[in-house]
Amino acid sequence: MKHTYKITGMTCTGCKTNVEDALNNLKKITKVEANLKEEIVVVEMTSHVSLEDMQETLLKAGLHYTITDKENEKSSCCNSREEEKTSCCSSGKNSDKPNRFLKPIRSQDGNGIFYCPMHCEDDKTYTSQVGCPVCGMDLVEQPKLVQTIQYTCPMHPEVIKDEMGSCPICGMDLVPMEPSESEEDKTYQKLLSKMKIATLFTVPIFIIAMGELIPGNPFAKIMPQHSWNWVQLILSLPVVFYACWMFFERAWKSIVTMNLNMFTLIGIGTGIAWLFSIVAMFFPDVFPDQFKTEAGTVYVYFEATTVILTLVLLGQLLEARAHSQTSGAIKELLKLAPTEATLVTPEGDKTISIHNIKKGDLLRVKPGGKIPVDGKITEGHSNIDESMITGEPIPVDKTVNDNVSSGTINGTKSFVMSAEKVGSETLLSQIIQMVNNASRSRAPIQKLADKISKYFVPIVIAVAIITFFAWYIFGPEEDKMVFGFVNAIAVLIIACPCALGLATPMSVMVGVGKGALNGVLIKNAEALENLNKVDILITDKTGTITEGKPSVEKVVNTKGENDDDLLQIIASLNKYSEHPLAEAIVKKAEKLEMSLSDSDNFEAVMGKGVTGTIEGKDVAIGNKKLMIQIGVTVPSEIDKNVIEEQKQGKTVSYISVNEKVVGYVCITDAIKETSKEAIATLQKHGVEVIMLTGDNARTAKSVADELNLANFQAECLPEDKLKVIKELQAKGKVVAMAGDGINDAPALAQSDVGIAMGTGTDVAIESSEVTLVKGDLMGIVKATNLGTKVMRNIKQNLFFAFIYNILGVPIAAGLLYPIFGWLLSPMIAAAAMAFSSFSVIVNSLRLRNVDLD
Repeated sequence: MKHTYKITGMTCTGCKTNVEDALNNLKKITKVEANLKEEIVVVEMTSHVSLEDMQETLLKAGLHYTITDKENEKSSCCNSREEEKTSCCSSGKNSDKPNRFLKPIRSQDGNGIFYCPMHCEDDKTYTSQVGCPVCGMDLVEQPKLVQTIQYTCPMHPEVIKDEMGSCPICGMDLVPMEPSESEEDKTYQKLLSKMKIATLFTVPIFIIAMGELIPGNPFAKIMPQHSWNWVQLILSLPVVFYACWMFFERAWKSIVTMNLNMFTLIGIGTGIAWLFSIVAMFFPDVFPDQFKTEAGTVYVYFEATTVILTLVLLGQLLEARAHSQTSGAIKELLKLAPTEATLVTPEGDKTISIHNIKKGDLLRVKPGGKIPVDGKITEGHSNIDESMITGEPIPVDKTVNDNVSSGTINGTKSFVMSAEKVGSETLLSQIIQMVNNASRSRAPIQKLADKISKYFVPIVIAVAIITFFAWYIFGPEEDKMVFGFVNAIAVLIIACPCALGLATPMSVMVGVGKGALNGVLIKNAEALENLNKVDILITDKTGTITEGKPSVEKVVNTKGENDDDLLQIIASLNKYSEHPLAEAIVKKAEKLEMSLSDSDNFEAVMGKGVTGTIEGKDVAIGNKKLMIQIGVTVPSEIDKNVIEEQKQGKTVSYISVNEKVVGYVCITDAIKETSKEAIATLQKHGVEVIMLTGDNARTAKSVADELNLANFQAECLPEDKLKVIKELQAKGKVVAMAGDGINDAPALAQSDVGIAMGTGTDVAIESSEVTLVKGDLMGIVKATNLGTKVMRNIKQNLFFAFIYNILGVPIAAGLLYPIFGWLLSPMIAAAAMAFSSFSVIVNSLRLRNVDLD
């Protein structure tokens, strides 16, 4: 039999070949033909092979494509399009064919595909956590873009099901499985354990080595220096051969592949220093007297080796911590999507997995529940909190034939909906996809230290080799080999990039701490660098420029006067309503300490307003449609005033008492007190500010006029904001984006610097590089000042990191020996290297005292 399936994710002929080879391994399949252009695969089989089996075969081969039934295109697995696109050839380069018998290392939050955080080979991905072959960095696991929940039996953990039910062994109800630890968290915990071990053994080595600097040299009174050297050797073994052995592996790999990097110098420098110390202990007589202590022992450098390795390990630990948060925004977005839904059937309601929902299914959404997929209401009505999608705080009234979106939250009523868009078609899934794509599409900025190391490493190695042969050829006849060897080591030790490795992270760590004390949370060093270059700030309105909370501005009677009596009446009517506008009215009355009356015959008219009886009076509050429905005529003067208020972007409701319009209430979202000052300051510093909002044009213009904003755009969807940012970036602009809602997440991820309000959603915060704890735009001014000062500090640190190398390397090589007879002992070289690091640390600490205002 022959069957045609749809397959997505193939990008080249290599992908096509891999699919055919993998599926041909199934016994029942006799022939496979994949069509790259049409995205189909034709399978001939002796008997039926399920989609699940074929999908599992692809996954086991390390191929994350999605195969579906072409007839109904229902996905047979939960892989999203981002997972589909990752393959052996996703980078467009030739790469090794994945081992089809190798199952990718996978956590429940990840998809088993890894990438280099520095994007050394563009978008190339890997099937195991083996480290980048170019820069040596730990690889980061891609998040799984669609989450599934599996169920297991508390008594029989070997029982695992995709749906709720009972255990087939003991009959107990199955419970959700706990999510496994992500690969990044595992890496962090592993490095943390090694860091503790390295510190435990390095500290005593350092103390012993510095014993001669302690008054009275107490260690010499306990036992001779030669014995202390043995103690240092033994203590160094766990640091070198366990905690930090991976650096030597990376150094070796960098040499073999000729991708010289920071680990090359670290491995060579510390390795030579350690081996030098071993030779010095076992064969001290081969060294000239100038390299020996008063006790006759040769200086050893176990402390230099272990201290450098431990500091480098600390840097790797901090990197791992940052990587564990890389996919946080996507994970927060995934939490919005429910994993189950209530299916309405002739036999009654049934709980099903969200992945089993088909188009046209009738689903019941209970009060407070999350809407599982996109669709239309077919029965009932409710108000729905769509703030996670639109960013607007006021719930929207929905009734029959109105559209609802996945991930939004139902209010206090139950309704039935028809599923129209499922899986990756839903609006929430598209936002998740946009966030993921934006996060991965940003061109990576190579760290300045790594750029310098690219040229610095081979130059230093070349200088060390030249030093050895120069001394071997021109040095003193009796000791030319020893002089050449010792001076070559001195070159490598003084050039070992300890200070270079500290230059950026020390400034960043202190700068990030300074920012935190000022309410500015910085996620990474790239954000600090880009804050110094920002040309344009894109800002959302609601919750960013404004408070994001509806409040009553005024209650006006027919005479155009503020009327507290009317406020008391409408507050009494809305006392038991849960609508946000009603809550704003009641909150205003409570602030004025008003006494509210009881209401009778309360009724909420969907999409129009509310009616009821207060102290015998028929009261109604709502829009013009409600006034028409109850037969009340709106006076032209009041109607004119209401239109003027609406032009200013305010929400206005008419107030009727005993079938007569007696006034109206204006509800507004106030602009934050500091927004105008912050925007004016940024404009003064040459930053153009543009407001993009999902609100209506009248409100947007009103806010823009008040803040003197020349550029704004209203009624923006998430993709519109993303499009604007991409267009500006295409023109060479460095764009910062400030927002607070889930709808801002794609734009925050795409921007060069994403700035989230701390008062906003977790997703916005996770998608951004900068978070303003107080939700205050003045924090952006502080953040830009911080970025400028930190980048200046980093450049100063790089100067301190290299000045000792520039001056010390020629001396260590013996350039001054023919003239002055000066040689640089490896011990002095180590001291210079340490002082270089000390200079970097002290300079970085100056950032604690800078003024960000």
